[in-house]
Amino acid sequence: MDDASRSSTQRRRAVIASTVGTTIEWYDFFLYGTVAALVFPKLFFPGGSPEAGVLESFSTLFIGFAARPIGAAIFGHYGDRIGRKATLITTLMLMGIATVLIGVLPGHQTLGLAAPVLLTVLRIIQGLGVGGEWGGSVLMSMEWGTVRRRGLMASFPQMGVPIGLVLSTGAVQFFSASTGANFEVWGWRVPFLLSVVLIGIGLYVRLRVLESPEFRAIQAQKAVAHRPVWQVIKEQPREILASAFVRMSEQAPFYLFVTFVLTYGTKQLHMPRGQVLTDTLIAAAIGLVSVPLFGYISDLIGRRTMYGIGAVLTGAYAFPYFHLLDTRSAGLALFAIIVSLLVHDMQYGPQAALIAEAFGTNVRYSGAGLGYQLASVVAGGPAPLIAAALLSRFGTSTPISWYIVGCAVITLVALMLMPSPAPVVPTPATTGKPVQAGA
Repeated sequence: MDDASRSSTQRRRAVIASTVGTTIEWYDFFLYGTVAALVFPKLFFPGGSPEAGVLESFSTLFIGFAARPIGAAIFGHYGDRIGRKATLITTLMLMGIATVLIGVLPGHQTLGLAAPVLLTVLRIIQGLGVGGEWGGSVLMSMEWGTVRRRGLMASFPQMGVPIGLVLSTGAVQFFSASTGANFEVWGWRVPFLLSVVLIGIGLYVRLRVLESPEFRAIQAQKAVAHRPVWQVIKEQPREILASAFVRMSEQAPFYLFVTFVLTYGTKQLHMPRGQVLTDTLIAAAIGLVSVPLFGYISDLIGRRTMYGIGAVLTGAYAFPYFHLLDTRSAGLALFAIIVSLLVHDMQYGPQAALIAEAFGTNVRYSGAGLGYQLASVVAGGPAPLIAAALLSRFGTSTPISWYIVGCAVITLVALMLMPSPAPVVPTPATTGKPVQAGA
C-alpha cells in the first residue's frame, strides 16, 4: 500500500473512530437528560412537589455539565502531552462505566438520601468523561484532514450528537412503549445497561486508529508543551473565553430543544410523551445530514459567516418556536422541533473547527476543550434549570424566549472577538502533499 492509500485509510479510520466514540459518549449523556426529565424526579426526588422534583432532577443534570471543564483540563493535559488516542480510550471507558452503574442504581425508596447522592457522583463522572472526549475526538478527525476540508472533517465527530440523540431517544421510546407502566419501575434501566455493548464497539474501533499526524509532528519537533493547560490559560485567555461564549446560542437553546421540551410538552401542554419523543427523534435524524453539510459549507463561505447565520436565526426563532408548540398541533409541533435543531446545526457543524483552529497544535486539546466545555457551565448546564424556573415563576414561555434571544446576542459579540486561526503544522495529511524535510 502506497503512502497516499495508507493516509486515506487512516483518515477514514480516524473519522469513524472519532464519530463512533462521540456517539457513545453522547448516547450516554443524552440518555441521562431524557430520563432525568421523565423518570428521575419521582424515582430519586419524591419528597416535594412535582415541580420541585423536576428542578432537583435538572440540578443533577447541571452538575454533570459543571464537571465537564474539569474533565477538559485533566484530559486536555494528557491529550497534549501523550497524544489523542490513549486519552480517548480512557474517556470512553470512564463514561461507559458510569452509565452502566446508573442503570443498576436503586432509587430513593431503597437507599434513601444515598440514592440521589450516588446518582450525583455518577453524573459527575459522566461529565468528566464527556469533558475530555470532545477535544480529542474533534482533533483526531480534524488533524487527519487537509486544511481545505477542516470544517467538514471536524464536523464528523459532531455527528455523534444527532446519532447519540437518535439512539438514546429511540431507546427510551422503544422501552417506554414495550414495558408500559413498568418503564418507570425498571424499563428505563435497560438503555443504560445497553451502553456496555456500545463501549465494546467503541474500543475496537479506537484501538485500530493511529495517532494524529499533527501531534506526531509536534513530538518529532520536540515541541510538546510540558504544562499545556497552564500555558494556554496564560497565553490565550481571550481565545478560551470567546470559545465558551460563542456557544451560548448553540448550547443553551439546544438543551431546551431536546431536554426541557420533554417537560414542557408533557407537563405544560399535556402532549403524549411518545409524540414528543418521536418528534425529537425525527429532528435529530435530520442532523445526520445537516451537521456535516453546514461544516462543509463553512469550508466554502467561512466559519464565522456560517456560524453567524445560525446564531441570528436561533434568536429570531425563539418566539415562533414556543408559539408553534403551544398550538398542541402534532404537525406544527413536529415542524417546530425540526426547525429548532436545524438552526442549531448551522452552528454546530462549523463549531468544532472554529474553536479548534484558534489554538496551536501543542495546546489545542487543552485550549479547545476548556473553551468548549466552559460553555457547559454558563450555557448548556443551567439552561433547562433556568427554563423550568422561569416557567414555574411566570407560567408562560415568553421569558424563556427572551432568554434564547439574549444567548444569541452574546454569541454574536463573542464571534466578533474570536481571533484568527492559529498556524497549521505542515504534514502530508494537512497539506495533501509531501512535506519537505525540515518544513
